[in-house]
Order: sequence, then C-alpha cells, then structure tokens
Amino acid sequence: MGKLEHLIEFYYSCILEVRIETRARRMKKFQQLSARQQRMLRFMTAFVRENGYPPSIREIGDECHIGSTSVVNYNLNKLVDAGFIERSGRVSRGLRIVRVIPDVETPTRLASSQPLQVALVGRIAAGEPISLPDDIAHHIDEDDYISVPPALLGNSDASEVFALMVRGDSMIDAMIQNGDIVILRRQNTADNGDMVAAWLKDDSETTLKHFYRRNNMIELQPANPAYQPLQVLPGNCEIKGKVLSVMRAYA
Repeated sequence: MGKLEHLIEFYYSCILEVRIETRARRMKKFQQLSARQQRMLRFMTAFVRENGYPPSIREIGDECHIGSTSVVNYNLNKLVDAGFIERSGRVSRGLRIVRVIPDVETPTRLASSQPLQVALVGRIAAGEPISLPDDIAHHIDEDDYISVPPALLGNSDASEVFALMVRGDSMIDAMIQNGDIVILRRQNTADNGDMVAAWLKDDSETTLKHFYRRNNMIELQPANPAYQPLQVLPGNCEIKGKVLSVMRAYA
C-alpha cells in the first residue's frame, strides 16, 4: 500500500472515530435527560419527521399526559439547555430540533390531516426589502398553491391566508431562516410585537419584520442583531398580513 492509500485510510478512520464519539456523546447526553424530557424529544422528532413541522405546546402536553403548559415549557427549556432544541416564543410552533437522537425508537402513531391548498404569492425579504405586488391577492396564478397542514392555519380558513417564501436571514433569532415558508393571515392591522409582511409604499417593496409603534413612527424590527430596524411613517407602511406559522426548509 502506497503513501497516498495510507493517508486516505487514516483520514477515513479519523472520520469514523469522530462520528462514533459524537454519537456516543449525544446518546449519553440524551440519557441524562429525565424520562419525561426523553419522551417529549422522541415525540417531537417523530412529529417533525411525519408532518414536516413541529408540534404545538398543547400537542406535546397531550402526548406526554401533561396538563400544565408551564410544565411543558419548563421541560422544553431544559431541552434547550441540553442543546437538543431551539425555541422562539414569537411564532407559532417555534421549535427546531438541532440535535438528532441516535438509535432511539420514535412513535409512529401520528395522525395526518388532509392538507389544505394555500396560495404561494412570492418571496419576502427577511433582510433588505424586496419588490412584491402591491395587491398580492390579484397576482396569484392557478399553479401557485402549496399544500399546508391544517394545524398551521390555526383558526383561519384557507381562503383567509397566503404563503410567502423567505429570502434572507434578518429573522433568524425568531427561528425563520432563508428558504422557509411563512403562512400569513390577510389583515391590515397589527399589534406591537406581531410579525408582519409590511408593504413600504414609497419604495414599492415588502419586508418581513416585527411591528412596533414608536411615538409617531412605525418601527419594523428584525430578529438579527446584524440588521438595523426600519423607521417609517405610518402613511408609508401598509400591513399585508400577520405571520401565523412557519414551514421549515429542512435540508
């Protein structure tokens, strides 16, 4: 065996050792969780695999026989501390699994509801604003629809919502990443803290940001410290919709 072959063999043996060590550490960390936290993590992992989006707090509680949402939240925060998940309280189903459990059986009895067809009207900037038609309802082609699980619509009807694909990273701290699809309810008002699609009239551009009223101005706030808030006059800002939930762009 030549020198090159020895190097290749050594390289792959090192990769294998690292993978084995990583899996062993991950499993050890998993075993350090309480039985309740292990069950919650198994359920969330299985739910995401079968549905493509995370479960709600109530669904986690129902599955794990926990009647108190505060108890669910306490254990979810423990999973955050252990590095298994990330959370955002500013978006529905704001959970993301960041550490997969190795060699753990997951439950498969998860009911699937018939998906609904929601209009995908274009892309929205999570960063610098981008152009989007002013009247989005009149710019939908017949083929521009996506299948969305009913749970992501909350109490809204499919005719009341629309979807936009996110472009950019200004909302990553709200667990919305480039390529994710946000589901929005059509409305022209917003409360402080709501995540909205805002149409900037003077610039003919749309952006995805948290909405705040600041004295006589509207502040559109990103969820990424690398970006600055946008300060706009109320007459220059038109709310197109409020974010209800997110469909993850899982690799």
